[in-house]
Amino acid sequence: MKTTKLLAFLVAANSLLIACNSSSSSSTADTSTKAVTSMHWGNVDGKDVKLYTLTNKNGVEIKISNYGGIVTSWMTPDKNGKKSNVVLGFDSLSGYLAKPPYFGAIIGRYGNRIGNATFKIDTTTYQLAANDGKQHLHGGNKGYDKVVWEAQPSDSTASLMLTYLSKDGEEGYPGNLSITVVYTLTDADELLMEYSAETDKTTPVNLTNHSYFNLTGDVANTILGHQLQVHADKYTPVDAGLIPTGELKAVKDGPFDFLQPHHIGERIAQVPGGYDHNFVLNRTTANLELVATLSDSISGRKLEVYTTEPGLQFYSGNFLDGSIKNSSGKPIQQYAALCLETQHFPDSPNKPAFPSTLLKPGEKYTTVTKYKVSLQ
Repeated sequence: MKTTKLLAFLVAANSLLIACNSSSSSSTADTSTKAVTSMHWGNVDGKDVKLYTLTNKNGVEIKISNYGGIVTSWMTPDKNGKKSNVVLGFDSLSGYLAKPPYFGAIIGRYGNRIGNATFKIDTTTYQLAANDGKQHLHGGNKGYDKVVWEAQPSDSTASLMLTYLSKDGEEGYPGNLSITVVYTLTDADELLMEYSAETDKTTPVNLTNHSYFNLTGDVANTILGHQLQVHADKYTPVDAGLIPTGELKAVKDGPFDFLQPHHIGERIAQVPGGYDHNFVLNRTTANLELVATLSDSISGRKLEVYTTEPGLQFYSGNFLDGSIKNSSGKPIQQYAALCLETQHFPDSPNKPAFPSTLLKPGEKYTTVTKYKVSLQ
């Protein structure tokens, strides 16, 4: 009888020990699978730079730094289940401090170009940095891609909120502009980008993200074999400085006609210098709408772009020249990746017929863009 009681006690004790260990393991697992984790990544301008990892229930991971709000990595599986990075990026901060062409960054105060680096509001003319020939590009010499943002990761979702105060006169722009950008990785493998801003003086605002995509996950493959569809009947032709002429030109039957899917390399030779143009999106509402689809037969991946914005800049990576190498040491050659930047039109402050980009005191700037990666 005593032996039986002792055996029962040992069984109960062992069960309790297993339960405790199981609880401990579960706690460790919860920590390791937290939706947002972070690590110290360096210092810029005396400020702490971190790299945040957003993970969803499918194991898809997106890494974002508070330096420039840069999306450094998007690890997602191909048709064979192999995960690879579908955006251009670096493993270390030093790669970005060498000033690559805006890889993955938040762009502002004004995304894209402003002609002759000037604009006028009422009777006041504002002079900006001419950092692209005679033109102003992507916010100037030190745009939002080169500043350290305040970061607040979510405790419950794969979400990261970034905030920045762009002060009156910064890079020549008027007004103190308070900006919030929220990145969210959903369980549907979507990266949601929600932008908002408020100002104390009238100012142009045009925020976007400058991620470069290669759906094969390997920069040794160009994007010329990717297929692209853009829901746009018109685009904005440009002059030699890549500034829109003001015309809205029909795409039909020309190299800018992506109303049906076309391989990017199919007609790129007909576009001097390659694609670097704004498409006038066919919008039916002010809501989030599907505006473009990119697909790749090598990986089987598909990228869908949704936005509330009126325009989409398709850039085919024309100025990539192999001088930059990725973290694996592979040179990033021309057409190694492309950008699909949601936006208002380039040079809108100087083109009254274009949708206005002026934000006034008391108003709130809000736009939403979503990139979704899936398998075909």
